[in-house]
Amino acid sequence: MKDSRRNFLKKSVLAGAGALMIPELAKAIVHEQTAVNAPKITLKKEAVILLQGDSITDSGRDKENNISNSFPMLGNGYSLFIASQLLANEASKQLKIYNRGISGNKVYQLRERWEIECLAIQPDVLSILIGVNDYWHTLSGGYKGTARVYEDDYRALLKYTKEKLPQVQLVIGEPFALREGAAIEDVRWFPAFDEYRRIAKKLAGEFNAVFVPYQAGFDAAAKLAPTRYWSYDGVHPDLPGRQLMANLWLEATGLK
Repeated sequence: MKDSRRNFLKKSVLAGAGALMIPELAKAIVHEQTAVNAPKITLKKEAVILLQGDSITDSGRDKENNISNSFPMLGNGYSLFIASQLLANEASKQLKIYNRGISGNKVYQLRERWEIECLAIQPDVLSILIGVNDYWHTLSGGYKGTARVYEDDYRALLKYTKEKLPQVQLVIGEPFALREGAAIEDVRWFPAFDEYRRIAKKLAGEFNAVFVPYQAGFDAAAKLAPTRYWSYDGVHPDLPGRQLMANLWLEATGLK
């Protein structure tokens, strides 16, 4: 019955049915990609939520602003969309939401700033989206990392985080790249980049983290509208892509 429901949702969304396209798309993809016993996030009163990553998370945030829930600090990307919905839906909990993404970051650069920009914040929920630069910069930035380096660095970061914050609830976003985006050359990106996606999902399982299937979401979205509707360059989402990411995150975490 559950599989039939998943198939119905997916077919309906990909046929373009219904006015709530993005929410229904997110629901269908998460249901298709997520195991029945997958972890979900629970929020206590005054819970601290931290979103970490690269430019996709950064999205023009003011790095001099440290005030939780503020527009300048959250930037104008999926973090803002997530925060807006959570703060509206969970007003009684008085959540504190922070964005600490930095454009260009790879996993090792997260580690370099982890004490100040993660551990010091003491998050109850830590969401990480990292990986596209770990591959992209091997093509264009002179970076010598490999998929193995990405996996080892990421695993070490997650292990260290759990040692220091044993009660933290983890959310791991799937790195993604959209075929036909202006910055994506299929022959150079695929299938090599797929290994980074596989690693992120593997680590989510190892650390009992919520996994957000961004690549699957964008792949399905590209059947409804052209790739460049969602992201011109194939890496940084435009407005509908940011909303899709937020819906996928909220659906996967169970906080929709």
